[in-house]
Amino acid sequence: MSKSFYITTTLPYVNSDPHMGHAMEFIRADVIARSKKLQNFEVFFNTGTDEHGQKLFNEAKKAGKNVKEFVDEYAERFEGLIKLLQMTPDVHFIRTTDKHHEKSAQHFWELCDKNGFIYKKAYKIKYCVGCELEKTDSELINNRCILHPNIEIEMIDEENYFFKFSAFQKQLLDLYKSNPDFVIPDFRMNEIKMFVERGLEDFSISRLKSKMSWGIPVPGDPDHVIYVWFDALVNYISTLGWPEDKENFEKFWNNGTPVQYCGKDNLRMQSAMWQAMLLAAGLSHSHQIVINGFLTGEGGIKMSKSLDNTVNPYNVVEKYGAEALRYYVCGEVSMFEDSPISMDLIHQSYNAKLANGLGNLVSRIMKMAEDNLDKPIEIIEREDMSEYFNLLNNFEIGKAVQMIWQEISAMDLYIQNNQPFKVVKTDKEQGQKMISDLVVRLYSVARMLNPILPETAEKIKILIKKNKTPEVPLFLRKE
Repeated sequence: MSKSFYITTTLPYVNSDPHMGHAMEFIRADVIARSKKLQNFEVFFNTGTDEHGQKLFNEAKKAGKNVKEFVDEYAERFEGLIKLLQMTPDVHFIRTTDKHHEKSAQHFWELCDKNGFIYKKAYKIKYCVGCELEKTDSELINNRCILHPNIEIEMIDEENYFFKFSAFQKQLLDLYKSNPDFVIPDFRMNEIKMFVERGLEDFSISRLKSKMSWGIPVPGDPDHVIYVWFDALVNYISTLGWPEDKENFEKFWNNGTPVQYCGKDNLRMQSAMWQAMLLAAGLSHSHQIVINGFLTGEGGIKMSKSLDNTVNPYNVVEKYGAEALRYYVCGEVSMFEDSPISMDLIHQSYNAKLANGLGNLVSRIMKMAEDNLDKPIEIIEREDMSEYFNLLNNFEIGKAVQMIWQEISAMDLYIQNNQPFKVVKTDKEQGQKMISDLVVRLYSVARMLNPILPETAEKIKILIKKNKTPEVPLFLRKE
């Protein structure tokens, strides 16, 4: 019986083009999915787009377009990231406008309602359209959301359906206590525990259709549509065919240790709200929530479409290639803290680590091998990679990349100090052994690169199999 593993990104809003924050989350989840496959897991990898809510309704109206036409255009750009970023081709891409998802969200609502966790009341709140969340005065500066300071706070005063979030404080705290690594990293775990310990308030899960028509109808009440967060979070199980496909759901959700990647602005929704919703519906909670830091622009400001300070991943790939982008978000920025990004930083990383580092090493070793070895080295994959996979299993992708580049540096230093290209001229047998050993070590580097830089890893393996020098460098230096 094969082991199963489930991993998902969050679903980005489709109100404008993808930015580097989206690319980082997609790539990191892809690295984990690939590494699990290498460890013989059957993997279900989910991503997609969130396509309902007031924000999208407003943006479509501003653009003078039909809402469905508007979301279709941007959903295509996000789906294009799969190929652009060299993600594993069997990733499942879900849209919250998919008919099956809409039916699943309605069924999920009905379960929560049947179990007594939905009620209706009139209320008045301050609301950030950018976050699609209620905001307290303590979360505002000059009556503006900290994350969306360019968007005016709206006042909502209407009758809505509410979810009994307050009923789940003890169950959530028990979940965190029995699963101390439920949220990664630990300081985000402490953050969500403190949030829940302060007490939970019920939250609105519907909007009046007369004010905001772009949403999934509330079961049994056509005057209301389901609130975007309540709808979108259900994608994590609707993507598995839930509720009809019981076998798939059992395999990947109940037995597949479901992991969710998200940014730190999603901490509350993923690790508290969604978990309470699952409990309300009588379903199993997630296994782990992995929280990325933000990618920041100048001055440490969060990368955000609404602030117009983003780096477009399509532009990065056009100039440097997908492997450069994958390397940067895996090896050059913090896994869990905020980190800066710019085209200049990507340029420096590309030249130093890929062109001058990895690319140059491959050319040097394979030139020595082609010139001095009679035939290709026979590689037997027996090397223990448990230390490397343990890092990836703990979502320490940056440390795994560091491990690879330490080996690259060690091989460079070995060539510099021992000069096998000279030894082989005076002691052929010894020189050939030194070169052969370097080829074997290079193959190990390629194996470790497999989930990080899949295309480059494959190119290196082919060069070793053919005992050939690359016709052109793997990474041409950029001026």
